[in-house]
Amino acid sequence: MADPRGFLKVTNRETAVRRPVPVRILDWKEVYERRDKGVITAQASRCMDCGVPFCHQGCPLGNLIPEWNDLTWREDNKSAIERLHKTNNFPEFTGRLCPAPCESACVLGINQPAVTIKEIEVSIIDDAFDNGFVQPHQPERLTGKTVAVVGSGPAGLAAAQQLTRAGHTVAVYEREDRIGGLLRYGIPDFKMEKIHLERRIKQMEAEGTRFRAGVEIGKDITWQELQSRFDAVLVATGATKPRDLSVEGRDLSGVHFAMEYLTQSNKVVAGDSVADQISAQGKHVVILGGGDTGADCLGTATRQGAASVTTLAIGTQPAAERRDDQPWPTFPTLFEVASAHEEFGERKYLASTVAFVGKDGQVTGIKVAETEFVNGKRVPKPGTEQILQADLVLLALGFTGAESDTLEQQAQATVDSRGNINRDARWETNIPGMFVAGDAGRGQSLIVWAIAEGRAAAAAIDEHLEGSTELPAPVKPTDLPISVYS
Repeated sequence: MADPRGFLKVTNRETAVRRPVPVRILDWKEVYERRDKGVITAQASRCMDCGVPFCHQGCPLGNLIPEWNDLTWREDNKSAIERLHKTNNFPEFTGRLCPAPCESACVLGINQPAVTIKEIEVSIIDDAFDNGFVQPHQPERLTGKTVAVVGSGPAGLAAAQQLTRAGHTVAVYEREDRIGGLLRYGIPDFKMEKIHLERRIKQMEAEGTRFRAGVEIGKDITWQELQSRFDAVLVATGATKPRDLSVEGRDLSGVHFAMEYLTQSNKVVAGDSVADQISAQGKHVVILGGGDTGADCLGTATRQGAASVTTLAIGTQPAAERRDDQPWPTFPTLFEVASAHEEFGERKYLASTVAFVGKDGQVTGIKVAETEFVNGKRVPKPGTEQILQADLVLLALGFTGAESDTLEQQAQATVDSRGNINRDARWETNIPGMFVAGDAGRGQSLIVWAIAEGRAAAAAIDEHLEGSTELPAPVKPTDLPISVYS
């Protein structure tokens, strides 16, 4: 284990320093400064190598957290990345984007601040890339079997890498012009610069994975044609149907879905030219939705030069500490201040949107009312209405399932009542040889669950093609996180 007395000697939790607000809002680079090696080593020493490491339970990937904490403390970085890669294909993604349910389950977190697991994880992978420890792992033999992966988000990429390394010929199809899914166009660069995505794609190409960007399955190639060309198909298209808000004035110009706004911004940051780009420059912006997507919109609007930004949440402000109904080691709902929140803007809770108001077809404001709870439902409280100025409204209200119309029509796939593509205990849809992983089958969830499902589905596909598999399967389709998320 790491220092047996480390958690007694280092009692403070120290994370990476964020760049000064006046500096970082002038660019799109990541908000965090380079992590200090001495701080990371000291924080790793706090890991107690528990007899029952509940951090394993908190992590869907089953990351070997105490092991690579110990190796980090011993400054054996090459061994640390080997242990980390045993369970996680892309720690550079999870280390930056995952909300770290492992830390909520940390035993030390019962009466001290939890170990900075996420910080240690990202430092291991960054050091590994810096020192050339991350190399392609080409398969020892080719099976002659082919697999199509539809969707290049974290679930699709994880499955593709696992299947390629197992010896199958894998082609990843992505309807956007670049590979990466929401990692590419849903995550702003100030949270994860795209160099981390690019170098992982380069590694996968060297291993033999083939990428086909700009190809939409169901339109450019039918699902039947795809099935006829490949021995197996994995659907990893995500849950990309945005949740709408059907209130008066919804058709006014200036009211947009969050992902439409973020995608355009990310393309411009990448150097593309976007005609009639949705921009917050000089505008009064209102964001509906207080989650991560709303925070991404806030940070983007700040960097575009918004005049003001107000984030509205329909519910109450979360508690600063665990509630009694969310005990350790569950993943609690807590009030958090993301980097975007400390930069700019105002947050309002218990705010129900009644209508959008406008002039000459353009939104000029939002009529909101205080939220009250009636028979367990959240409704606007009469007599509390007010109008907030708004030139741009962004809907960051979550997602309602997969875009499965062509899959249902062309291949007769079935979906459940929540809009998720049905799959059995072996990740297979009702169509033989077609599998599904990630948010497309699970619903909107965390990046760590997407990677875990991609790895597990890859094992199921390998077994389907070869009769047996040595690939790990960290989760089952029936697994649910011990968490407030589903």
